[in-house]
Amino acid sequence: MELHDVWFVLIAVLWTGYFFLEGFDFGVGVLTRLLARNRPERRVLINTIGPVWDGNEVWLLSAGGATFAAFPEWYATLFSGFYLPLLLILVCLIVRGVGFEYRAKRPEEKWQRNWEWAIFWCSLIPAFLWGVAFGNIVHGVKIDRNFEYVGGLGDLFNPYALLGGAVTLTLFTLHGAVFTALKTVGDIRTRARTLALRLGPVTVVLALGFLVWTQLHSGDVASLVALVVAAVALLGALGAIWRVREGWAFALSGATIAAVVAMLFLSLFPNVMPSTLDADWSLTVTNASSSPYTLKIMTWCAVIAAPLVMLYQAWTYWVFRKRIGTQHIAEAAH
Repeated sequence: MELHDVWFVLIAVLWTGYFFLEGFDFGVGVLTRLLARNRPERRVLINTIGPVWDGNEVWLLSAGGATFAAFPEWYATLFSGFYLPLLLILVCLIVRGVGFEYRAKRPEEKWQRNWEWAIFWCSLIPAFLWGVAFGNIVHGVKIDRNFEYVGGLGDLFNPYALLGGAVTLTLFTLHGAVFTALKTVGDIRTRARTLALRLGPVTVVLALGFLVWTQLHSGDVASLVALVVAAVALLGALGAIWRVREGWAFALSGATIAAVVAMLFLSLFPNVMPSTLDADWSLTVTNASSSPYTLKIMTWCAVIAAPLVMLYQAWTYWVFRKRIGTQHIAEAAH
């Protein structure tokens, strides 16, 4: 296996980690309006992800940085062609982070309500747009002989990409509901399980439709295996949440996300960004990669740094592992 193939796999792993971790806190952000009935319950939901949301975003920085260093041509075409959607995601991530930090800085109800709405929308929009972006990456976009995107903004919102956005939004929301059931106590835990069971059938239909479409368009045997794993894991997650086994349900919903990302990258390889104008103009792991020397240095850096970062993040989750409820929310004193 060549180093550019290794880095294609590593980038897939980074995106898997990001969607697994950021997926549930996007979902929790959406649930602040779909599940919580009052301000204390919204505070409970926000507190479940309060210690970890910023660490989860490190995976996005790592995936973007790895793409820039390992596949600069891919990075350039992707970020220039998808500029507006990616800019909107970035703005949402910034506003969302500010919302978490500033929401409780003042006692006025209007102040807190506005930041809570900001958290909701800035969780929902990226959850949808990431599916749109990856739908276009896998399905292909208009790339010319100079490896430049020549389509318009409207071309990115095609039926396949919109379905991909609906899948990521529902899947992340389901993942967040399962996480909420795992991390809370009392009535909010029960309602989170109920919401997960109600959302589950919709997620199954959308996900299977999207994955089957992907398989028919560009799949192979390996991607078919990933499709089956994703379907089994998703059904298993619903079964586990029905049996009140939140730990298993969370692991299986996370496995569903991992299998979906794996299928997308398996169906994409050896391309990194197919061209719909001419297959010869597609970006591949070969023509989009950095030099072997650059990839070699990156590999050594990753071998040293990645385990340390993962150990530290795992320790963070262990420290903040206890369940919380409205009884743990003290009245704010100003």
